[in-house]
Amino acid sequence: MREEPLREIDQVIEQAMRDRVIPGAVVYIVRRGIIVKHEAYGYAKRYEDDVFTESKQPISMREDTIFDLASISKLFTTTAAMKLYEQGKFSLDDPVAKYIPEFAQNGKEKVTIRQLMTHTSGLAAWIPLYKMGTNREDRLQIVFAQPLEHPPGTTYTYSDLNMITLGALVERLSGLRLDQFVYKYITKPLGMNDTMYNPPPHLKTRIAATEYQPWTGRGLVWGEVHDENAWALDGVAGHAGVFSTAHDLAIFASMFLQNGKYGGKRILQPETVRLLMENQIPQFPGDDHGLGWELAQGWYMDALSESTTLGHTGYTGTSIVVSPNNHVIAILLTNRVHPTRNTVSTNPLRRQVARLTADAIPIAMPRKEQAWFAGYGDGLNAVLSTNVTLNEQATLTFDTWYRIEPNVDFGVVEVSQDGIHWTQVGELLTGSSGDWITKTVTIPAHTVSIRFRYHTDVSVNGRGWYVTNICLTDENGKKMKATWESSEWEQRSF
Repeated sequence: MREEPLREIDQVIEQAMRDRVIPGAVVYIVRRGIIVKHEAYGYAKRYEDDVFTESKQPISMREDTIFDLASISKLFTTTAAMKLYEQGKFSLDDPVAKYIPEFAQNGKEKVTIRQLMTHTSGLAAWIPLYKMGTNREDRLQIVFAQPLEHPPGTTYTYSDLNMITLGALVERLSGLRLDQFVYKYITKPLGMNDTMYNPPPHLKTRIAATEYQPWTGRGLVWGEVHDENAWALDGVAGHAGVFSTAHDLAIFASMFLQNGKYGGKRILQPETVRLLMENQIPQFPGDDHGLGWELAQGWYMDALSESTTLGHTGYTGTSIVVSPNNHVIAILLTNRVHPTRNTVSTNPLRRQVARLTADAIPIAMPRKEQAWFAGYGDGLNAVLSTNVTLNEQATLTFDTWYRIEPNVDFGVVEVSQDGIHWTQVGELLTGSSGDWITKTVTIPAHTVSIRFRYHTDVSVNGRGWYVTNICLTDENGKKMKATWESSEWEQRSF
Protein backbone atom coordinates (compact mmCIF):
# COMPACT_ATOMS: atom_id res chain seq x y z
CA MET A 1 0.00 0.00 0.00
CA ARG A 2 1.02 3.63 -0.49
CA GLU A 3 2.90 4.97 2.53
CA GLU A 4 1.94 8.63 2.25
CA PRO A 5 -1.80 8.25 3.02
CA LEU A 6 -1.03 5.86 5.86
CA ARG A 7 1.33 8.41 7.37
CA GLU A 8 -1.28 11.12 6.92
CA ILE A 9 -3.57 9.17 9.26
CA ASP A 10 -1.15 10.09 12.05
CA GLN A 11 -1.70 13.79 11.36
CA VAL A 12 -5.47 13.35 11.29
CA ILE A 13 -5.50 11.55 14.65
CA GLU A 14 -3.15 14.07 16.24
CA GLN A 15 -5.38 16.93 15.08
CA ALA A 16 -8.48 15.20 16.47
CA MET A 17 -6.75 14.93 19.85
CA ARG A 18 -5.76 18.60 19.77
CA ASP A 19 -9.38 19.48 18.98
CA ARG A 20 -10.58 17.34 21.92
CA VAL A 21 -12.57 15.08 19.62
CA ILE A 22 -10.84 12.11 21.25
CA PRO A 23 -8.28 11.63 24.03
CA GLY A 24 -6.67 8.69 22.25
CA ALA A 25 -6.95 6.02 19.58
CA VAL A 26 -5.58 2.84 18.08
CA VAL A 27 -5.52 2.42 14.29
CA TYR A 28 -5.11 -1.03 12.78
CA ILE A 29 -5.12 -1.62 9.01
CA VAL A 30 -4.69 -4.96 7.25
CA ARG A 31 -4.43 -5.72 3.54
CA ARG A 32 -4.37 -9.28 2.20
CA GLY A 33 -3.59 -10.56 5.67
CA ILE A 34 -0.61 -8.23 6.18
CA ILE A 35 -0.67 -5.60 8.94
CA VAL A 36 0.25 -2.35 7.17
CA LYS A 37 -0.44 -0.01 10.07
CA HIS A 38 -0.82 -0.50 13.83
CA GLU A 39 -0.38 2.65 15.88
CA ALA A 40 -1.46 3.95 19.28
CA TYR A 41 -2.03 7.63 20.02
CA GLY A 42 -2.77 9.77 23.05
CA TYR A 43 -4.27 8.53 26.28
CA ALA A 44 -6.31 5.54 27.39
CA LYS A 45 -7.14 7.45 30.58
CA ARG A 46 -6.57 11.17 30.92
CA TYR A 47 -9.38 12.75 32.94
CA GLU A 48 -11.00 12.23 36.34
CA ASP A 49 -14.40 13.82 35.74
CA ASP A 50 -16.68 15.42 33.14
CA VAL A 51 -15.11 18.88 33.52
CA PHE A 52 -11.82 17.54 32.15
CA THR A 53 -9.85 17.51 35.39
CA GLU A 54 -6.48 16.09 34.39
CA SER A 55 -5.50 12.81 36.01
CA LYS A 56 -2.38 12.87 38.17
CA GLN A 57 -1.50 9.48 36.72
CA PRO A 58 -2.62 9.46 33.08
CA ILE A 59 -2.27 6.23 31.14
CA SER A 60 -0.95 6.32 27.59
CA MET A 61 -2.69 4.44 24.83
CA ARG A 62 -0.99 1.20 23.78
CA GLU A 63 -1.31 -0.92 20.67
CA ASP A 64 -2.88 -3.62 22.86
CA THR A 65 -5.23 -1.33 24.81
CA ILE A 66 -8.58 -2.99 25.42
CA PHE A 67 -11.64 -0.99 24.35
CA ASP A 68 -15.31 -1.15 25.17
CA LEU A 69 -16.59 -1.94 21.67
CA ALA A 70 -20.14 -0.76 22.42
CA SER A 71 -22.44 -1.64 19.48
CA ILE A 72 -19.75 -3.57 17.62
CA SER A 73 -20.77 -6.18 20.22
CA LYS A 74 -23.86 -6.76 18.07
CA LEU A 75 -21.67 -8.57 15.53
CA PHE A 76 -20.74 -11.14 18.16
CA THR A 77 -24.40 -11.62 19.06
CA THR A 78 -25.49 -12.22 15.47
CA THR A 79 -22.52 -14.54 14.87
CA ALA A 80 -23.49 -16.49 17.99
CA ALA A 81 -27.07 -16.74 16.79
CA MET A 82 -25.94 -18.05 13.41
CA LYS A 83 -23.91 -20.77 15.12
CA LEU A 84 -27.20 -21.99 16.58
CA TYR A 85 -28.84 -21.60 13.18
CA GLU A 86 -26.22 -23.93 11.72
CA GLN A 87 -27.00 -26.42 14.48
CA GLY A 88 -30.63 -26.45 13.37
CA LYS A 89 -31.90 -24.77 16.53
CA PHE A 90 -34.13 -22.35 14.62
CA SER A 91 -35.15 -21.10 11.18
CA LEU A 92 -34.69 -17.44 10.33
CA ASP A 93 -38.38 -16.88 9.70
CA ASP A 94 -39.50 -18.56 12.90
CA PRO A 95 -41.41 -16.27 15.26
CA VAL A 96 -39.25 -15.17 18.18
CA ALA A 97 -42.15 -16.13 20.45
CA LYS A 98 -41.71 -19.78 19.46
CA TYR A 99 -38.63 -19.83 21.69
CA ILE A 100 -39.39 -16.91 24.04
CA PRO A 101 -43.17 -17.24 24.58
CA GLU A 102 -43.44 -14.09 26.71
CA PHE A 103 -42.14 -12.04 23.76
CA ALA A 104 -45.52 -12.53 22.03
CA GLN A 105 -47.27 -9.99 24.26
CA ASN A 106 -48.34 -6.59 22.95
CA GLY A 107 -48.72 -7.71 19.33
CA LYS A 108 -45.28 -9.23 18.75
CA GLU A 109 -46.34 -12.80 18.10
CA LYS A 110 -45.40 -12.56 14.40
CA VAL A 111 -42.00 -10.87 14.76
CA THR A 112 -39.37 -13.18 13.27
CA ILE A 113 -35.76 -13.86 14.17
CA ARG A 114 -34.72 -12.52 10.77
CA GLN A 115 -36.48 -9.24 11.58
CA LEU A 116 -34.56 -8.92 14.84
CA MET A 117 -31.28 -9.43 12.99
CA THR A 118 -32.08 -6.90 10.27
CA HIS A 119 -33.65 -4.29 12.58
CA THR A 120 -37.02 -4.55 10.86
CA SER A 121 -39.01 -5.91 13.82
CA GLY A 122 -40.84 -2.65 14.50
CA LEU A 123 -39.42 -2.31 18.02
CA ALA A 124 -38.29 1.04 19.38
CA ALA A 125 -34.62 1.96 19.13
CA TRP A 126 -34.05 2.17 22.88
CA ILE A 127 -35.64 2.41 26.31
CA PRO A 128 -34.00 3.54 29.60
CA LEU A 129 -33.88 -0.03 30.85
CA TYR A 130 -31.30 0.80 33.49
CA LYS A 131 -33.97 2.82 35.30
CA MET A 132 -36.37 -0.14 35.32
CA GLY A 133 -36.54 -3.46 37.12
CA THR A 134 -34.29 -4.84 39.84
CA ASN A 135 -32.17 -7.57 38.23
CA ARG A 136 -31.11 -9.02 34.88
CA GLU A 137 -34.03 -11.41 34.40
CA ASP A 138 -36.52 -8.77 35.47
CA ARG A 139 -35.11 -6.34 32.90
CA LEU A 140 -35.15 -8.93 30.12
CA GLN A 141 -38.84 -9.48 30.82
CA ILE A 142 -39.38 -5.73 30.50
CA VAL A 143 -37.77 -5.86 27.04
CA PHE A 144 -39.93 -8.84 26.04
CA ALA A 145 -43.03 -6.87 27.05
CA GLN A 146 -42.28 -3.83 24.90
CA PRO A 147 -44.93 -2.92 22.30
CA LEU A 148 -44.13 -2.38 18.65
CA GLU A 149 -43.81 1.10 17.19
CA HIS A 150 -44.43 -0.18 13.66
CA PRO A 151 -45.86 -3.35 12.11
CA PRO A 152 -43.14 -5.99 11.63
CA GLY A 153 -41.24 -5.73 8.36
CA THR A 154 -42.52 -2.27 7.43
CA THR A 155 -39.64 -0.06 8.63
CA TYR A 156 -35.94 -0.15 9.40
CA THR A 157 -35.15 1.09 12.91
CA TYR A 158 -31.71 0.35 14.32
CA SER A 159 -32.66 -1.00 17.73
CA ASP A 160 -30.80 -2.14 20.82
CA LEU A 161 -33.98 -3.96 21.83
CA ASN A 162 -33.64 -6.25 18.81
CA MET A 163 -30.16 -7.29 19.87
CA ILE A 164 -30.99 -7.63 23.57
CA THR A 165 -33.77 -10.00 22.53
CA LEU A 166 -31.48 -11.89 20.13
CA GLY A 167 -28.90 -12.31 22.89
CA ALA A 168 -31.61 -13.71 25.15
CA LEU A 169 -32.62 -16.09 22.36
CA VAL A 170 -29.05 -17.40 22.18
CA GLU A 171 -29.21 -18.05 25.92
CA ARG A 172 -32.59 -19.82 25.74
CA LEU A 173 -31.55 -22.09 22.89
CA SER A 174 -28.03 -22.90 24.09
CA GLY A 175 -28.46 -23.06 27.85
CA LEU A 176 -25.39 -20.82 28.18
CA ARG A 177 -25.18 -17.17 29.07
CA LEU A 178 -24.25 -15.08 26.05
CA ASP A 179 -20.72 -14.38 27.26
CA GLN A 180 -20.12 -18.09 27.83
CA PHE A 181 -21.44 -18.97 24.38
CA VAL A 182 -19.34 -16.32 22.62
CA TYR A 183 -16.24 -17.50 24.46
CA LYS A 184 -16.82 -21.19 23.75
CA TYR A 185 -17.78 -20.94 20.08
CA ILE A 186 -16.12 -17.75 18.80
CA THR A 187 -13.34 -16.07 20.76
CA LYS A 188 -11.63 -19.13 22.26
CA PRO A 189 -11.31 -21.09 18.98
CA LEU A 190 -10.11 -17.92 17.21
CA GLY A 191 -7.48 -17.26 19.87
CA MET A 192 -9.00 -13.87 20.70
CA ASN A 193 -7.52 -13.87 24.18
CA ASP A 194 -8.15 -10.17 24.84
CA THR A 195 -11.85 -10.29 23.93
CA MET A 196 -14.42 -10.71 26.68
CA TYR A 197 -17.39 -9.36 28.57
CA ASN A 198 -16.80 -8.02 32.11
CA PRO A 199 -13.00 -7.80 32.08
CA PRO A 200 -11.33 -8.94 35.31
CA PRO A 201 -9.90 -6.22 37.60
CA HIS A 202 -6.27 -7.09 36.86
CA LEU A 203 -6.75 -5.86 33.25
CA LYS A 204 -8.03 -2.43 34.28
CA THR A 205 -4.83 -0.52 33.47
CA ARG A 206 -4.96 -1.92 29.92
CA ILE A 207 -8.53 -0.73 29.38
CA ALA A 208 -9.48 2.62 27.85
CA ALA A 209 -11.56 4.69 30.27
CA THR A 210 -14.92 5.97 29.09
CA GLU A 211 -17.44 8.34 30.60
CA TYR A 212 -17.95 10.04 33.94
CA GLN A 213 -21.52 8.96 34.84
CA PRO A 214 -22.86 10.46 38.06
CA TRP A 215 -26.41 9.57 36.98
CA THR A 216 -25.61 5.85 37.31
CA GLY A 217 -23.68 6.35 40.53
CA ARG A 218 -20.55 4.91 38.97
CA GLY A 219 -18.40 8.00 38.64
CA LEU A 220 -15.73 7.43 35.99
CA VAL A 221 -16.61 4.28 34.05
CA TRP A 222 -13.37 2.40 33.62
CA GLY A 223 -13.04 -1.34 33.25
CA GLU A 224 -16.77 -2.01 33.01
CA VAL A 225 -19.27 -1.53 30.21
CA HIS A 226 -20.15 2.07 29.38
CA ASP A 227 -23.67 1.44 28.06
CA GLU A 228 -26.13 1.92 30.91
CA ASN A 229 -28.54 -0.77 29.76
CA ALA A 230 -25.79 -3.35 29.25
CA TRP A 231 -24.48 -2.47 32.72
CA ALA A 232 -27.99 -3.04 34.13
CA LEU A 233 -27.96 -6.47 32.43
CA ASP A 234 -24.85 -7.43 34.43
CA GLY A 235 -22.50 -6.43 31.62
CA VAL A 236 -23.70 -9.20 29.30
CA ALA A 237 -26.19 -8.12 26.64
CA GLY A 238 -26.82 -8.62 22.96
CA HIS A 239 -26.39 -4.96 22.05
CA ALA A 240 -23.23 -4.03 24.00
CA GLY A 241 -20.71 -5.38 26.48
CA VAL A 242 -17.82 -6.82 24.47
CA PHE A 243 -14.31 -5.55 25.21
CA SER A 244 -11.51 -6.21 22.74
CA THR A 245 -8.29 -5.00 21.15
CA ALA A 246 -7.74 -3.87 17.58
CA HIS A 247 -5.72 -7.01 16.91
CA ASP A 248 -8.42 -9.35 18.17
CA LEU A 249 -11.10 -7.50 16.23
CA ALA A 250 -9.02 -7.90 13.07
CA ILE A 251 -8.94 -11.65 13.67
CA PHE A 252 -12.74 -11.66 13.94
CA ALA A 253 -13.07 -9.70 10.67
CA SER A 254 -10.52 -11.92 8.92
CA MET A 255 -12.66 -14.93 9.72
CA PHE A 256 -15.44 -13.37 7.63
CA LEU A 257 -13.08 -12.52 4.77
CA GLN A 258 -11.98 -16.15 4.78
CA ASN A 259 -15.53 -17.51 4.51
CA GLY A 260 -15.90 -18.41 8.16
CA LYS A 261 -12.47 -19.86 8.84
CA TYR A 262 -9.32 -18.51 10.47
CA GLY A 263 -6.12 -20.12 11.68
CA GLY A 264 -7.35 -23.56 10.77
CA LYS A 265 -10.53 -23.14 12.84
CA ARG A 266 -13.90 -23.06 11.12
CA ILE A 267 -16.37 -20.87 12.99
CA LEU A 268 -19.14 -20.64 10.37
CA GLN A 269 -19.97 -22.32 7.09
CA PRO A 270 -19.51 -20.22 3.93
CA GLU A 271 -23.24 -20.09 3.22
CA THR A 272 -23.85 -18.76 6.74
CA VAL A 273 -21.18 -16.10 6.27
CA ARG A 274 -22.96 -14.95 3.12
CA LEU A 275 -26.18 -14.44 5.08
CA LEU A 276 -24.32 -12.27 7.58
CA MET A 277 -22.49 -10.29 4.89
CA GLU A 278 -25.03 -9.86 2.08
CA ASN A 279 -27.86 -7.34 2.05
CA GLN A 280 -31.04 -8.92 3.40
CA ILE A 281 -33.28 -5.85 3.18
CA PRO A 282 -33.14 -4.36 -0.34
CA GLN A 283 -36.61 -2.94 0.32
CA PHE A 284 -34.95 -0.34 2.56
CA PRO A 285 -32.34 1.30 0.30
CA GLY A 286 -29.67 3.16 2.22
CA ASP A 287 -30.08 0.88 5.24
CA ASP A 288 -28.34 -2.12 3.68
CA HIS A 289 -27.83 -4.80 6.28
CA GLY A 290 -26.83 -8.43 6.41
CA LEU A 291 -27.84 -10.65 9.30
CA GLY A 292 -25.23 -8.81 11.31
CA TRP A 293 -22.97 -6.48 9.35
CA GLU A 294 -24.00 -3.08 8.05
CA LEU A 295 -23.28 -2.54 4.35
CA ALA A 296 -22.34 0.44 2.18
CA GLN A 297 -22.58 3.08 4.90
CA GLY A 298 -20.60 5.94 3.44
CA TRP A 299 -21.08 8.14 6.51
CA TYR A 300 -18.25 6.24 8.18
CA MET A 301 -16.87 3.99 5.39
CA ASP A 302 -16.31 6.89 2.99
CA ALA A 303 -14.05 5.90 0.05
CA LEU A 304 -14.05 2.25 1.14
CA SER A 305 -17.83 2.13 0.78
CA GLU A 306 -19.23 -0.20 -1.88
CA SER A 307 -22.27 -2.45 -1.96
CA THR A 308 -20.16 -5.26 -0.48
CA THR A 309 -18.29 -3.23 2.16
CA LEU A 310 -19.01 -4.39 5.71
CA GLY A 311 -18.81 -2.41 8.89
CA HIS A 312 -20.13 -1.36 12.25
CA THR A 313 -19.65 1.45 14.71
CA GLY A 314 -19.84 1.72 18.47
CA TYR A 315 -21.05 4.65 20.57
CA THR A 316 -17.83 4.77 22.59
CA GLY A 317 -15.98 5.83 19.42
CA THR A 318 -15.18 2.50 17.82
CA SER A 319 -15.54 1.46 14.18
CA ILE A 320 -14.55 -1.27 11.79
CA VAL A 321 -14.71 -1.27 7.99
CA VAL A 322 -14.08 -4.41 5.96
CA SER A 323 -13.68 -4.26 2.17
CA PRO A 324 -13.84 -7.75 0.62
CA ASN A 325 -13.15 -6.33 -2.86
CA ASN A 326 -9.90 -4.76 -1.68
CA HIS A 327 -9.03 -7.38 0.97
CA VAL A 328 -8.78 -4.57 3.52
CA ILE A 329 -9.70 -4.27 7.19
CA ALA A 330 -9.63 -0.78 8.72
CA ILE A 331 -10.15 -0.49 12.47
CA LEU A 332 -10.36 2.75 14.41
CA LEU A 333 -10.81 2.39 18.16
CA THR A 334 -11.15 5.54 20.26
CA ASN A 335 -12.42 6.41 23.72
CA ARG A 336 -14.26 9.49 22.47
CA VAL A 337 -16.77 9.45 25.40
CA HIS A 338 -13.92 9.98 27.89
CA PRO A 339 -14.74 11.88 29.99
CA THR A 340 -18.11 12.90 28.47
CA ARG A 341 -20.28 12.04 25.48
CA ASN A 342 -21.02 15.75 24.98
CA THR A 343 -18.14 16.36 22.61
CA VAL A 344 -17.60 16.66 18.86
CA SER A 345 -18.79 13.76 16.69
CA THR A 346 -16.15 11.24 15.63
CA ASN A 347 -17.89 10.55 12.32
CA PRO A 348 -15.69 12.99 10.33
CA LEU A 349 -12.64 11.29 11.84
CA ARG A 350 -13.98 7.86 10.92
CA ARG A 351 -14.48 9.05 7.36
CA GLN A 352 -11.01 10.55 7.14
CA VAL A 353 -9.34 7.35 8.31
CA ALA A 354 -11.41 5.26 5.89
CA ARG A 355 -10.67 7.69 3.03
CA LEU A 356 -6.92 7.64 3.65
CA THR A 357 -6.98 3.85 3.91
CA ALA A 358 -8.71 3.71 0.53
CA ASP A 359 -6.21 6.18 -0.91
CA ALA A 360 -3.38 3.90 0.20
CA ILE A 361 -4.70 1.05 -1.97
CA PRO A 362 -2.81 1.09 -5.29
CA ILE A 363 -4.78 1.36 -8.52
CA ALA A 364 -3.61 -1.07 -11.20
CA MET A 365 -2.65 1.16 -14.11
CA PRO A 366 -3.24 0.02 -17.71
CA ARG A 367 0.08 1.50 -18.83
CA LYS A 368 3.34 2.64 -17.29
CA GLU A 369 2.66 6.34 -17.78
CA GLN A 370 1.03 8.44 -15.11
CA ALA A 371 -2.70 8.94 -14.78
CA TRP A 372 -4.52 12.09 -13.77
CA PHE A 373 -6.37 11.77 -10.44
CA ALA A 374 -9.21 14.16 -9.59
CA GLY A 375 -8.49 14.10 -5.85
CA TYR A 376 -10.56 13.68 -2.72
CA GLY A 377 -12.67 16.27 -0.97
CA ASP A 378 -16.14 17.40 0.01
CA GLY A 379 -17.77 19.96 -2.26
CA LEU A 380 -15.14 19.48 -4.97
CA ASN A 381 -15.39 21.09 -8.37
CA ALA A 382 -12.03 19.88 -9.70
CA VAL A 383 -11.15 20.71 -13.30
CA LEU A 384 -8.55 19.30 -15.70
CA SER A 385 -8.57 21.35 -18.91
CA THR A 386 -6.92 22.20 -22.20
CA ASN A 387 -7.34 25.00 -24.73
CA VAL A 388 -7.78 24.06 -28.38
CA THR A 389 -8.67 25.55 -31.74
CA LEU A 390 -11.22 23.38 -33.54
CA ASN A 391 -12.61 24.45 -36.87
CA GLU A 392 -14.14 21.02 -37.34
CA GLN A 393 -15.55 18.28 -35.16
CA ALA A 394 -12.98 16.18 -33.26
CA THR A 395 -12.87 13.01 -31.17
CA LEU A 396 -11.63 12.70 -27.59
CA THR A 397 -10.67 9.26 -26.29
CA PHE A 398 -9.36 8.41 -22.85
CA ASP A 399 -8.93 5.49 -20.49
CA THR A 400 -10.68 5.86 -17.17
CA TRP A 401 -11.16 4.14 -13.83
CA TYR A 402 -13.59 5.42 -11.24
CA ARG A 403 -15.33 4.66 -7.98
CA ILE A 404 -17.64 7.64 -7.54
CA GLU A 405 -20.39 7.90 -4.93
CA PRO A 406 -23.38 6.71 -7.00
CA ASN A 407 -25.86 9.30 -8.23
CA VAL A 408 -24.46 11.98 -5.92
CA ASP A 409 -20.92 12.65 -7.14
CA PHE A 410 -20.19 12.89 -10.87
CA GLY A 411 -17.46 13.02 -13.47
CA VAL A 412 -18.16 14.75 -16.76
CA VAL A 413 -16.46 16.00 -19.92
CA GLU A 414 -17.50 19.51 -20.88
CA VAL A 415 -16.70 21.85 -23.78
CA SER A 416 -16.87 25.59 -24.27
CA GLN A 417 -16.91 27.74 -27.39
CA ASP A 418 -16.20 30.98 -25.53
CA GLY A 419 -14.33 29.90 -22.38
CA ILE A 420 -17.27 30.99 -20.23
CA HIS A 421 -20.27 28.80 -20.98
CA TRP A 422 -19.90 25.02 -20.75
CA THR A 423 -21.83 22.12 -22.26
CA GLN A 424 -21.68 18.46 -21.28
CA VAL A 425 -20.53 16.02 -23.95
CA GLY A 426 -20.71 12.28 -23.47
CA GLU A 427 -22.24 10.51 -20.52
CA LEU A 428 -22.27 11.52 -16.86
CA LEU A 429 -19.97 9.18 -14.93
CA THR A 430 -21.02 7.95 -11.49
CA GLY A 431 -20.82 4.70 -9.53
CA SER A 432 -18.13 2.25 -10.62
CA SER A 433 -16.36 1.61 -13.91
CA GLY A 434 -15.44 -1.89 -12.78
CA ASP A 435 -12.01 -2.05 -14.38
CA TRP A 436 -10.25 0.45 -16.64
CA ILE A 437 -12.42 1.27 -19.64
CA THR A 438 -12.00 3.40 -22.75
CA LYS A 439 -14.39 6.27 -23.42
CA THR A 440 -14.93 8.11 -26.70
CA VAL A 441 -16.53 11.56 -26.83
CA THR A 442 -17.39 13.71 -29.84
CA ILE A 443 -16.10 17.27 -29.51
CA PRO A 444 -18.11 19.80 -31.57
CA ALA A 445 -16.55 22.23 -34.03
CA HIS A 446 -15.54 25.67 -32.78
CA THR A 447 -14.68 24.37 -29.31
CA VAL A 448 -11.96 26.44 -27.63
CA SER A 449 -11.73 24.60 -24.29
CA ILE A 450 -12.25 21.03 -23.11
CA ARG A 451 -12.34 19.98 -19.48
CA PHE A 452 -12.81 16.98 -17.23
CA ARG A 453 -14.81 18.11 -14.20
CA TYR A 454 -15.23 16.11 -10.99
CA HIS A 455 -18.05 17.29 -8.72
CA THR A 456 -18.66 15.95 -5.20
CA ASP A 457 -21.30 16.71 -2.60
CA VAL A 458 -20.57 17.86 0.96
CA SER A 459 -19.95 14.37 2.37
CA VAL A 460 -18.66 10.92 1.42
CA ASN A 461 -16.22 10.31 -1.40
CA GLY A 462 -15.62 7.21 -3.43
CA ARG A 463 -12.08 6.17 -4.33
CA GLY A 464 -12.16 8.81 -7.03
CA TRP A 465 -11.74 9.34 -10.77
CA TYR A 466 -8.64 8.59 -12.84
CA VAL A 467 -8.04 9.35 -16.53
CA THR A 468 -5.05 8.55 -18.71
CA ASN A 469 -4.05 8.09 -22.34
CA ILE A 470 -6.04 11.20 -23.31
CA CYS A 471 -6.04 11.61 -27.07
CA LEU A 472 -7.69 14.25 -29.27
CA THR A 473 -7.97 13.48 -32.99
CA ASP A 474 -9.39 15.39 -35.94
CA GLU A 475 -11.94 14.11 -38.44
CA ASN A 476 -9.17 12.30 -40.34
CA GLY A 477 -7.94 10.52 -37.23
CA LYS A 478 -4.82 12.66 -36.96
CA LYS A 479 -3.65 13.27 -33.40
CA MET A 480 -3.96 16.88 -32.28
CA LYS A 481 -1.77 18.63 -29.75
CA ALA A 482 -3.41 19.26 -26.37
CA THR A 483 -1.70 20.25 -23.13
CA TRP A 484 -3.72 19.30 -20.08
CA GLU A 485 -3.37 21.43 -16.96
CA SER A 486 -4.92 21.56 -13.50
CA SER A 487 -4.31 23.10 -10.10
CA GLU A 488 -6.62 20.50 -8.52
CA TRP A 489 -5.99 17.20 -10.29
CA GLU A 490 -2.67 15.45 -9.71
CA GLN A 491 -0.63 12.95 -11.69
CA ARG A 492 -0.10 9.57 -10.11
CA SER A 493 1.65 6.34 -10.90
CA PHE A 494 1.64 3.09 -8.92
